[in-house]
This record gives sequence, structure tokens and C-alpha cells, in this order.
Amino acid sequence: MKILVTGAAGFIGFHAAKHFAESGNRVIGIDNLNDYYNVELKYARLEESGINRQQIRYLQAVQSLEYPNYKFIKADLQDKVFIDKLFKNEHFDIVCHLAAQAGVRYSIENPYAYINSNITGFLNILEACRFNPVKHLVYASSSSVYGQRNQVPYSESDQVDSPVSLYAATKKSNELMAHTYSKLYNVPTTGIRFFTVYGPWGRPDMAPFKFMNSVMKGIPINVFNYGKLSRDFTYIDDIIQALSAIAVRPPLNEIPYKIYNVGAGQPVQLLDFISVIEQVTGKTADKRLVEMQDGDVYQTYADTSRLEHDFHFRPRVSIREGISKLYDWYINYTRHSEEIFHSDNSENTFV
Repeated sequence: MKILVTGAAGFIGFHAAKHFAESGNRVIGIDNLNDYYNVELKYARLEESGINRQQIRYLQAVQSLEYPNYKFIKADLQDKVFIDKLFKNEHFDIVCHLAAQAGVRYSIENPYAYINSNITGFLNILEACRFNPVKHLVYASSSSVYGQRNQVPYSESDQVDSPVSLYAATKKSNELMAHTYSKLYNVPTTGIRFFTVYGPWGRPDMAPFKFMNSVMKGIPINVFNYGKLSRDFTYIDDIIQALSAIAVRPPLNEIPYKIYNVGAGQPVQLLDFISVIEQVTGKTADKRLVEMQDGDVYQTYADTSRLEHDFHFRPRVSIREGISKLYDWYINYTRHSEEIFHSDNSENTFV
């Protein structure tokens, strides 16, 4: 199959593109390589998948040296002319739309970045799928759409009409937009509500990596809401296994539209998560308990029964195992690339 992966230099997109290429699919990855966080990390991910950064030019395909069936193109989803031409020429079977402007605090400070990327960019993908039919469009939604719900676990059938950040609002908008295109134009779409993803090659602005980095370097950790937060931390390998299973099975409903939670289904208190990092690293965290940050939520907790029923899949990697794998990668990689992981400690991002 031929698969398009958007956000291919991002955390999940990088792992997805590699997985699909290793599975024998023909893969094209695109990413605009923006500087929301250190762009050197994005280039490093691409190099890990065989893309020579010296060959990267805007709108020019670069052949992977690692995977003969993988090509990368630096491009922006807002470039409708390019997106339309790409779909017309490549005849994709599956589109994995993983590109987005992420972050909660940043959506408060820079709202237009979210509209441009998450709304306009997604509309261009939907329009391209409409006029160049694909077997399945799988796109990244987020656990943030659940907002400040007290009833747990979060089920896909819950009402999600009260987002607490613009980021969450754009993700809910994506689900509504996808439903419209599934109903009007019969575009098969599946949205995946990811729950706090962590693991090797993770984003340096996200809490799991920042906690690990801070413990290792003795940097104080801001633990928001005085530690009274919990997250459904989900290891990247489980995310990719679920994504790959969903991608090859488009919904068969009368309206070909579906939503799935993909999370561990085991929420963990932040202080407990940090404690496991301390145990794995043998170091003590310098924790600073501070008030809640704007746009954040108190807890996330995925009900994964729909995923289990339809795909017989349950996430398998425990917090201890996942943190141990993250630590092993951190030690091995940062020894050579320390400068990539510099990040301030002003915000712990979970999405």
C-alpha cells in the first residue's frame, strides 16, 4: 500500500513512518519542520529514518538511505496547491494525518498558529481525500477534547462540548469536519484520541521527557496543581501498534466514520510518574509544587473497550518498562546530542 504520513518529523509521525516503511509499504512523509521546539530534534529523527538533512529542500522529495520505499518532502499543509498535486500524482491508499500544532499554553499565546495548522491544514487534507479518493484517512485527535470531566474513564460516547484550550477546540473541530466529509462525500475517516504519549524521540516540551531530563540534570521540576494531576501515560510502541491496526481497517458504518481512544487505561499521578523516573535513574528529583496552569485538565483516563472490541488490542507496556526504555535511549542518545534537548521548564505539556 502507499501511505502518506503528515508530521513525519514529529514524535508520533516519525515512529509511524518508520513502522510503515519497515512493514513493506511505500511511504511518503511530509513535515514543515517548524520551530515550535528545537528543529534539530526533527532533523535528527529524519536522519534516524535515513533522510539526509543536507538534501532537504522545500517541496523536493528526498529518498531515504535506510528504506528504499520511503521518501520525505518538506512541505506545509497550508499549501493547497502542493497538497492537491501530491494527492493527484501519488494515489495514496491510506493517509495518516499526524501533523498539528500542539501544546496548551502556546495555543493561548499564539492562537492563529492553531487555526492555520489544525483547521486550514486539515481542511486541505480532507479536500484532497474528497477529490482523490483514499481507502482510509486516519487522523490524530486528542484526549484534550474531554476537557474537565469528572466522570471517568473517558468514553468515546461522552459529550465533548466544553474544551478548556483552543488546542482542544481545534481537535474537536477536526472530528466534526471529518464526520461531515464522511457523511457528504463518503470519505472513510477515523480519529484517534491519543492520551499522553511518551518514549524515545519524544518532544522536549512534553512533561514525560522534561521530567526525565530535569531529574538527570538536577533541574527543578514545576509540578502543577501541587502534584494533584493524573495522566494516562501511553508508551509510543503501543500507540504505533494501535495506529497501524486501525489504519488498515476503515470503518464499515453507513457513515464511514469512527473515533477511538488510544491510551493505557491506567492513569498515573504525576508524583508517582516522577517517582518511577527516580527509581529507574537512581537520582532524586527537585520538585517545585506550583498552582494549576491555564488550559490544563486535572486528569485523563481512557476507556479503551471500543479499541479492544474492534481490534482485540490492549496497550501492553507498563510505566516502569516504558520509563526504563526512555531512560536507555536518553543515556545513549544525549551522550552525543546534548544540545537538542534544551527546553525551558515553564510549561509541562501533555498533548
